[in-house]
Amino acid sequence: MAASASSTSLKPSTPSTTISGLRRRPLSTTFGVTTLSFRRLHRDQLCRFVVLSMDAKPTILVAEKLGEAGVKLLKEFANVDCSYNLSPEELCTKISLCDALIVRSGTKVSREVFESSAGRLKVVGRAGVGIDNVDLAAATEHGCLVVNAPTANTVAAAEHGIALLTAMARNIAQADASVKADASASVKNFSSMKSSCLPLHEIFVNFYSKWLRSKYVGVSLVGKTLAVLGFGKVGSEVARRAKGLGMHVIAHDPYAPADRARAIGVELVSFDEAIASADFISLHMPLTASTSKVLNDETFAKMKKGVRIVNVARGGVIDEEALVKALDAGIVAQAALDVFTVEPPAKDSKLVQHENVTATPHLGASTMEAQEGVAIEIAEAVVGALKGELAATAVNAPMVPAQVLTELKPFVALSEKLGRLAVQLVAGGTGVKTVKVTYASARAPDDLDTRLLRAMITKGLIEPISSVFVNLVNADFTAKQRGLRITEERVFLDGSPESPLELIQVQIANVESKFASAISDSGEIKVEGRVKDGIPHLTRVGSFEVDVSLEGSLILCRQVDQPGMIGKVGSILAEDNVNVSFMSVGRIAPRKQAVMAIGVDEEPSKQSLKKIGEIPAVEEFVYLKL
Repeated sequence: MAASASSTSLKPSTPSTTISGLRRRPLSTTFGVTTLSFRRLHRDQLCRFVVLSMDAKPTILVAEKLGEAGVKLLKEFANVDCSYNLSPEELCTKISLCDALIVRSGTKVSREVFESSAGRLKVVGRAGVGIDNVDLAAATEHGCLVVNAPTANTVAAAEHGIALLTAMARNIAQADASVKADASASVKNFSSMKSSCLPLHEIFVNFYSKWLRSKYVGVSLVGKTLAVLGFGKVGSEVARRAKGLGMHVIAHDPYAPADRARAIGVELVSFDEAIASADFISLHMPLTASTSKVLNDETFAKMKKGVRIVNVARGGVIDEEALVKALDAGIVAQAALDVFTVEPPAKDSKLVQHENVTATPHLGASTMEAQEGVAIEIAEAVVGALKGELAATAVNAPMVPAQVLTELKPFVALSEKLGRLAVQLVAGGTGVKTVKVTYASARAPDDLDTRLLRAMITKGLIEPISSVFVNLVNADFTAKQRGLRITEERVFLDGSPESPLELIQVQIANVESKFASAISDSGEIKVEGRVKDGIPHLTRVGSFEVDVSLEGSLILCRQVDQPGMIGKVGSILAEDNVNVSFMSVGRIAPRKQAVMAIGVDEEPSKQSLKKIGEIPAVEEFVYLKL
C-alpha cells in the first residue's frame, strides 16, 4: 500500500473524549494529529485513520548509542526514540515520524532517508566530526540542517596520539604480545619439563628463554624532533604534550597563524622542511583532495632514514602500499596507526600485520569523557536547531530564497573559486590572518547583500586546507575561530544596476606567495574575477590582467614574452593528453614579462609540470586546483 502523511494541531471543545473500546480519558488542551491515508494499489479504495499524540513535542530518533547526559538533554525538550541497529528499510519507515535524527558513524543517512521523511526531518546530528555517512546534497535539497560535534573529542584524540607515540617508541605492543605468547607456550611445556631430569635452574631458563629484552630496545623522545602535520585543535594539543615530554616540535599548516604556534613554542615550517627534519611525524590533517595520499613514495624518499609515523587523523592521507615499502626498506622505522583507508582493514593486510606497525581500531575519541562530551555537544546543537537557532556547527548550507540564489548563483561560484585560488597561492609556513574583499557594483549598498558571497569566499579560503565545512550559517564563526579577519569594501560604479556586481577582488595581506607574480604593487596576494555570460572568470593575478574561465584547474606561468611560448606549453600538455580549455596571456609590455593563465580539464602529470618549468623562458609557475 502507498501512504501519505499530514500533521496539524487541534484544540478540542471538551477536555475529554471517548474512544470505542476504551474508558474515558482526559486529553491535553493541545495535541498533535497525524492523518495517514492508505490506498490499495489494486482498488480505488481509501482507508483513513487518525493517530493522536498527547503533546506537540518534536520527536528525535537516536539511531546509535549516545551518552546518557546527551539523552537527558534531549528528553527535556522532545520525545526521544532510542532505536539502535536499524536496517536501512527500518530507518526509512521510522523517519517519517521524526523531526530530528542523531547518528554516529555506523548509520548511513542516504537520499532515501530524506525522501522517506516527506519533509518532516529538520535536523540530522552527527555525534562526532566526520559526516561521510550523511548525504549532504540530499539534506540541503530537502531543507534539512546537518550538524556535527567537532570539539568534544579533541583532548581524547590528542591523548591517543601521544599514547601511540610513546608505545611505538618503546615497542610496548610488540613486547606485550611476545611475553604473553611465550608465556602461554611455555606453560604448556612446564609440566613435562618438571618431570624431566633437568636441574631446577635450567627449567626456569628454558621457561623464560624468550624473555626478549634486547629485541625490544626502544628510542627516547627527549631531544627528538616531532613534526606535527596539521596544526588545528588536535594537532596543537599533541604539540603541547610533546613539548612536555622534552621534544622539539615543528609544525606545518598552511592556515595556522604563526603567533599561535609561537605561543606554545612551535615553529611553523614548510611541508618539505617538516618531513625532512623530523624524527617523528604526527598526522592531524583532514582528508581532502590536496591531502589524499600526501605521504607517498615521493615524500617518504625525502624523510630521514628511521623516521617514525603516528596517524590518528584520516587513513586516506597515507598511501598504505607506499608505507609498507618504506617500512620494508627501513626508511620508516615504525608506524602507529589508529585509522586506515578502509575500516576495518582486511584481515590479511600487510600493513596491519607488519611487525613494525602498532594498530588500534579507530580509538581516537573512545574515552568515557569524550563520549559524554560528544553526546552533550550534539544534543545541544540538535535542540538549538529545532528551536530555530543558528548552529555554529552546521555543515551544510541553509536554504536561500530562490530569487536571491538565482541572481547571485554565478557570483557565489566566483567567490568560492577566488578564495580557493588565493589560499593556494600562499606559501607554506605563513598563516593567513588578514583578507580584504572588494565588491564593485552599480547598486546601492542596501540592494546588495554580500553575506552569502563573504561566506563562499571564507569557504574557499578554509575548506581546501581544513576538514571544516563552511556555509552561510558558520562562515563568520569559523573565520573568527581561526583568527581570520575578513574586511569588505564596496566600490560604487556608474552604470546600470541590472547586474548585482561588476567584479570581486580578494587580497591576502602579510603573507609570502608560492607564485611571486601574484603579489600586487601594494604587497598583497591579489586575485580578481568577473562573471561573463554566467561563467566565473579570473581577470587579474597580482598586477597582471588575464582572462580565463574558472572551470577545471589552472596553471599560471610567469615568462619572458616571446614567440612560441603558447605552442611550447600546449605541446607539453597535449603529449600528456591534458585538454586545454582556455588560455590567456597578460603582459607588461611586448617582449617583457608576461603571465600566462591556462585552464585545463585534467590534472597534468608531475613530469609534464616539470617540463613546463624547464622551458628557459618560464621564470615560475604554479598548478592550482579549483
